[in-house]
Amino acid sequence: MATQDKASMATEAPCAPVTAERRVRNDLETSLPKPYMARALAAPDTDHPLGTPGHRHHNLSVLQQHVAFFDIDDNGIVYPWETYTGLRAIGFNTIASLIMALIINGALSYTTLPGWIPSPFLPIYIYNIHRSKHGSDSGTYDTEGRYVPVNLENIFSKYARTVPDKLTFGELWNMTEGNRLAYDFFGWIASKLEWGLLYILARDEEGFLPKEAVRGVFDGSLFEYCAKAQMGYEGKMG
Repeated sequence: MATQDKASMATEAPCAPVTAERRVRNDLETSLPKPYMARALAAPDTDHPLGTPGHRHHNLSVLQQHVAFFDIDDNGIVYPWETYTGLRAIGFNTIASLIMALIINGALSYTTLPGWIPSPFLPIYIYNIHRSKHGSDSGTYDTEGRYVPVNLENIFSKYARTVPDKLTFGELWNMTEGNRLAYDFFGWIASKLEWGLLYILARDEEGFLPKEAVRGVFDGSLFEYCAKAQMGYEGKMG
C-alpha cells in the first residue's frame, strides 16, 4: 500500500526521462494557496500570493488585463494604431512598433470580432480576447483567459537551469520547443515571437529574463512598469 501511495504522487516516470529533465514542483502550497486553481482577476506566484501589489484588475480577466494596456481610449477595442502607441510607450522603436502592431492585430483581430465579417481596421475586441489563445503555449492562461499559477511556476522548474527564477535565452528557446504541439505551425511561430519580444523587452543586464517580468506580462503590469520607466528616462533625457 505504501508503494502504491508513493506511486500515486510521483512526478517522474523511470521510462520517460523527459519527466526527470523537466521537473514540476510539489511544494507550491506552502507559499501559494491552491496553485492549481485558475485565477480570474489576479496573477499570483509563490512570491506574490495575492498578485501584483497595487495593480487594478477593473473586473477584467487576467488575459484581458494583458491586452487592456494597449486600449488607449479605454473603449474595449484595440486598433493597430493603439497597439503601435502602446509598443512605443514601453520602449520599442518606431519601425519595430509599426511592424509588430500590424502582425499582432492582423493575427488576433478576426478571432475576437463579434461577427463573421472581417474588418479592414483590424480591431481586437478585448471582450473576446480569450478566443485568440493559441496552442503550443505555456498553459498559464486557460481557454477562458484565467491565469493558472502552477503553470507559471512550472516554466521555471522545468527550464531554468542556470538561475532558479530566471531564464537565459537558450532556456527560453528550450521552453518554447518543449511546449510545441504536433502540426501547430501557427502556435510554434506565435510562441517564439511572443517570448522573443518579452526577452528583448525585459531581460536584465546579465541577459536573464526574470520570473517577476514573466508574471508581470501575464496581467499587463509589466507594460505599466515599462511605460513609467520610459517616461522617467525621457524626462531625464529632456
